[in-house]
Amino acid sequence: MNPSASSPAVSTEGDATADSGLVRLAQGGDARAFDQLVTRYRGKVYGMCYHLVQNEQDAWDLAQEAFIKAWRALPSFKLDSTFYTWLYRIAHNCSYDWLRKRRIVSDGEFDDELQGTVAAGAEAVPKGSARPDHAMRNKELGARITDAIAQLSPDHRSVILLREVEGLSYEEIAEITQLQTGTVMSRLFYARKKLQELLKDTYENA
Repeated sequence: MNPSASSPAVSTEGDATADSGLVRLAQGGDARAFDQLVTRYRGKVYGMCYHLVQNEQDAWDLAQEAFIKAWRALPSFKLDSTFYTWLYRIAHNCSYDWLRKRRIVSDGEFDDELQGTVAAGAEAVPKGSARPDHAMRNKELGARITDAIAQLSPDHRSVILLREVEGLSYEEIAEITQLQTGTVMSRLFYARKKLQELLKDTYENA
């Protein structure tokens, strides 16, 4: 499996409906129904974990941990969100806790909690500069961008990956990370700004 080849992961209405049926069966003790959910999402969950922790074995371990926690917590899942979003929140928390325990924090990161909320529609990068999410589509720059993302703090790395790699909305990211939407936007702003600094030479030589 190629961890970097993650397709947009936004669930369609049909997917969510099918998931709900499988969840109800699994809540009733049908392990095969849960196996179908695992098969449907294991690649995406692994991909998110890999992008966050940058290690294949650790990513597999964290993905497995996320599914085990999801199975144990399934009886209390009230279907007040999509299964996909609920599962991603569990996987995100597993990966985030893993990073926090290892104190992987980059130097020179912006503290968005101190900087305040970025207004909706604010420019993520100065005009005329290539956006990291656009450059992600260019295979030639993909490896450099992946390396740059790995240098971000866990806080900023997670929102960039959920937005630019997984294609989630601000509201979905807020639900997964359990942050206010304004905080999500703020972190994205400063994460993109940091990426622009890290990729300055790449853009100038493009």
